[in-house]
Amino acid sequence: MTTPLMPPMPHSPAPHALLPPAITVLERGWLSANNILFIGQHDTALVDTGYCSHADQTVALVQDALGGRALDRVLNTHLHSDHCGGNAALQRAWPAVHTAIPPGQATQVRQWDAYALSYTPTGQECPQFRFEAVLEPGSSVLLGDTPWQVHAAPGHDPHSVVLFEPRDRILISADALWENGFGVVFPELEGDDAFADVAATLDVIEKLSPRVVIPGHGPVFADAPRAIDGARRRLDGFVRNPGKHAMYAAKVLLKYKLLEWQQIRMEDLRAWAQATPYFGMLRARHFAEQAEGEWLAHLADELVRSGAATRHAQMLHNA
Repeated sequence: MTTPLMPPMPHSPAPHALLPPAITVLERGWLSANNILFIGQHDTALVDTGYCSHADQTVALVQDALGGRALDRVLNTHLHSDHCGGNAALQRAWPAVHTAIPPGQATQVRQWDAYALSYTPTGQECPQFRFEAVLEPGSSVLLGDTPWQVHAAPGHDPHSVVLFEPRDRILISADALWENGFGVVFPELEGDDAFADVAATLDVIEKLSPRVVIPGHGPVFADAPRAIDGARRRLDGFVRNPGKHAMYAAKVLLKYKLLEWQQIRMEDLRAWAQATPYFGMLRARHFAEQAEGEWLAHLADELVRSGAATRHAQMLHNA
């Protein structure tokens, strides 16, 4: 007995195939946010610029993708160091480049207050850069010859924005939505009630109904409803157990720094923790019952247990 051949199942196009030719997504590692390059007929633009230790690589990648054209504009979805750390290098490479940032921290950038911008408290670096314009929520901006809407996206960062192109329903989601989760809710760690902002931003994204999402970290993806549903479940878990979110944040901060260091002695890790105000605040607010050395050892063990690090004697290595 023979079995009739079944017609092949249609394949959904790969998410990158849903992007127009004007958009090039430079997917980076977790130390640097993804860079989204737009090459229009008369103008070029880059959304988010990565971390400063990758700045030379960012400039090289952008130069190669531009094929001899100049970079005309830089835009930042928010001002965490992994999203704007390449701004200064790009401004040196293209002195005439026009830079736009969300309005919430414009004064701090103009005065260059590294503490208020979170770089000093988190033990991260970001070379000083200038800006010429702000991305006002409710406005639109031309990218790749197409208008994109600017939407407020508080939660992970109170000043963050996301960008949405309504014709092809493309969303640049920054750290408000990844394929599997979202960024640490930093205001919540500081005592503000920000989980509700995360939920409201997810509602905004759901209402926009993106066909394809370019996240701040990780690959481009097309199944936004599944990602939103997973993000809401994750958020519900954090709301029920804020300590779980605090532990997640502590591990993220440590892992992020380990990505930069690649390896560090536990003695030097303790020195960094003592010199990093945000890390100390996080422990004092959420883990005060644990001595500092005990807490750091526990975080290191958690990273090793999850496969994010390895430990040999008194050395912690990135994995």
